[in-house]
Amino acid sequence: MNRFRRWTARRPFPGGLLLVLGGAEILVTMKAPLPVILHIGAQGLAGYLLPTLMVLIGLLILFNPTQRLFYSIIGVLLSLGTWPTSNLGGFFVGLLLGVVGSCLAFGWLPDQEGRGARRQRRKEERAAGRPPLTRAGKPA
Repeated sequence: MNRFRRWTARRPFPGGLLLVLGGAEILVTMKAPLPVILHIGAQGLAGYLLPTLMVLIGLLILFNPTQRLFYSIIGVLLSLGTWPTSNLGGFFVGLLLGVVGSCLAFGWLPDQEGRGARRQRRKEERAAGRPPLTRAGKPA
């Protein structure tokens, strides 16, 4: 379990996972035998192509995090493209998962110190009587 935690800490895991889940949810709603299925716009290839590409982009974010900015922009565009092509983006659920996941991947910072480590550092600085430092290394 420790290996998995280290692996996920070095990449935008929540963003990639949400993008994959959003694409999978849209694909499931496209194949569902529901009488509520809406086919708006281009029904054929685009209805299946966009969510498939969402899953692929989510996996690329997970396994190639250095290109996360490009992939997350493409992920947002694909997610928004499912609105007219894939049952209103999987009845809004897949669309929202894809957009939120892409935004999380876009905002992920690889070299940022962990939240727990920052809290511990601030607590130690307060105990020592020093003012906490800002990002630039200057006192607050």
